[in-house]
Amino acid sequence: MIQSAALMPRSPYVAQRFGYARRLSRAVMVGRVQVGGLIAGRPAPLALQSMCTTPTQDVAATVAQSILLAESGCQIVRITAPGVKDAQALKDIRAQFSAAGFRDVPLVADIHFMPPAAMEAIEHVEKVRVNPGNFADKKRFAVLEYTDAEYQEEVERVAERFLPLVKRAKALGRALRIGTNHGSLSDRIMNRWGDSPRGMVESAMEFVRIAESEGYQDLIISMKSSNPKVMVEAYRLLCATLTDHGEHYPLHLGVTEAGDGEDGRTKSAAGIGALLEDGIGDTIRVSLTEPPEFEIPVAAALAARYAKLNAFAAPAAAPREEVDPYSFRRRVAEIVRIGDDIPLGGGLLPRVLVPAATPKPLGKEPDADVRIDDQLLWFAQAHSIPGAEGCQKKPTVPQDIGHRTSDIGQMPLVHLKAGCDLPVIPAGALVLLRLGDTDPVAALRATLPKLPDGIVLGIAEPGLIGEVRAYRLLAAVIEEQFRAAESAKVGSGRRQPVAIALPFQRDELAIAAIAGSLLIDGIGDALYLPQAADPRRMAFTVLQAVKARVTRADYVACPSCGRTLFNLIDVTAHIKEVTNHLDGVTIAIMGCIVNGPGEMADADFGYVGAGPGKIDLYRGKEKVRTGIASEHARAELLQLIKDAGKWKDPS
Repeated sequence: MIQSAALMPRSPYVAQRFGYARRLSRAVMVGRVQVGGLIAGRPAPLALQSMCTTPTQDVAATVAQSILLAESGCQIVRITAPGVKDAQALKDIRAQFSAAGFRDVPLVADIHFMPPAAMEAIEHVEKVRVNPGNFADKKRFAVLEYTDAEYQEEVERVAERFLPLVKRAKALGRALRIGTNHGSLSDRIMNRWGDSPRGMVESAMEFVRIAESEGYQDLIISMKSSNPKVMVEAYRLLCATLTDHGEHYPLHLGVTEAGDGEDGRTKSAAGIGALLEDGIGDTIRVSLTEPPEFEIPVAAALAARYAKLNAFAAPAAAPREEVDPYSFRRRVAEIVRIGDDIPLGGGLLPRVLVPAATPKPLGKEPDADVRIDDQLLWFAQAHSIPGAEGCQKKPTVPQDIGHRTSDIGQMPLVHLKAGCDLPVIPAGALVLLRLGDTDPVAALRATLPKLPDGIVLGIAEPGLIGEVRAYRLLAAVIEEQFRAAESAKVGSGRRQPVAIALPFQRDELAIAAIAGSLLIDGIGDALYLPQAADPRRMAFTVLQAVKARVTRADYVACPSCGRTLFNLIDVTAHIKEVTNHLDGVTIAIMGCIVNGPGEMADADFGYVGAGPGKIDLYRGKEKVRTGIASEHARAELLQLIKDAGKWKDPS
């Protein structure tokens, strides 16, 4: 009997959040590529993946695209196999790909709904990916209360369908990926665990336990969602659950349906980077609505950033963190008035801070006269105060720190070496602490009590612990000192707002990974990214990527594959062109519905391929128009938005 288990992990998801070490996973061979485990005493490098967009039965086109991907640096190539004939085509694809000199690059079959297709595919490729939400279940959206016995009967039914594939993979020495998708959890999981990270983890663990009942462990697991917050919480919960379970299977990382361009890259870097910052992940794919070879340089750049990190321990006497890593909650902070009496902190939407020389936005960029969520968008400009860079006791503070206007707040900027004597710090200043090579915990504990009220804190130089851990420490020390003051009844205690400031970081993928990781942890009352090519736009893009602040239309767009029923890249570009002025509206553009309408859980509207030349339109998860001719579908989508009262004419 395949037993189910409770989902309240006892173990932490990572050994230490103030230190760094790669999560050491079981080594799984995908053909000749090792995923997870150790190579020459070090954790195996992150393996880079992408997926073909050609029809699988077009063997020549699929082989050509596989070659293009391999030559671009893709180490594992995935190909969809929606039916048995597609799976049969994999035999010739594998043979021709090998004959072209790519015998060492493994192929993966992507399977949904069709166990017979999986059984055929496993004969020809090195790995098969199955989606536990639809491999043995048809989505009926049934609302049922399962008794424990009825639930167990369902699990046994699933096992009967999955075990033949497990047995054949074991016999052939092939790998399997259990690829959970937030959008396609089964009715059984939804009714017992909900549309949640816990439901995603339990969906995968059911299949893990089935495979292990056969003595099979060549498993790789993924927890994909188009929402980076959900995705990160699910992977963290999975890591803790696997530790409790006594196994450490390798993990494949990705933000699914990330979209294209800057938005798609930023959303992917935020989600994937948040996990890589904690040493989690063994293989990655950046899913972009672009030609698949464009995904590889982005994945390679992310992997290169973390390949250079060596393990280090958390600083001694680190404080306790007040963070639930499995459930998002904004850090509590007081309100500070900056600039022209602009409130920052206190749970308000995060502000955007830019250098004084940053030009005003043009065209469709958010500006101070755009009203979002009943708040004006203000851009507080930062000015360095001469003399406050070192440890001088009395630097000169200029009387006029900048010209004030009605829509731009001015904000002093102080760089301060932690542990030094304090300069005169004006109210409403952004104070950036330089930790250098000091003990960061001791330096923060010594410096914070000396700072005046009414300021915003950030990190200028994180020292050896890196930006993410420095900001975690800053937030934890602030909370520690607040609680100490409250318990001792000495004053009222302070929870200063924290600005995620990255004054020396130019790499925008790194910016997205660092800032995205912190925002997902609930840290960040403002963003200050002065070295980005466009500091204002980059800040708003990062905030939007993790849904911390939505200021323009957002898009959930799949990366296309052989199942796609229209030209996804062209259609996405056109829909974005005519809707990107709609503030706060989320539109899903999906080549098919294989991952389920739940993949559009955060979308207001959906445009989904339903068949050759046919489109279905959704409002939320509800299908509202069916089988529209593709030549009329985009106009019908705009009408649907208008009927819902979400349309406004471009300014």
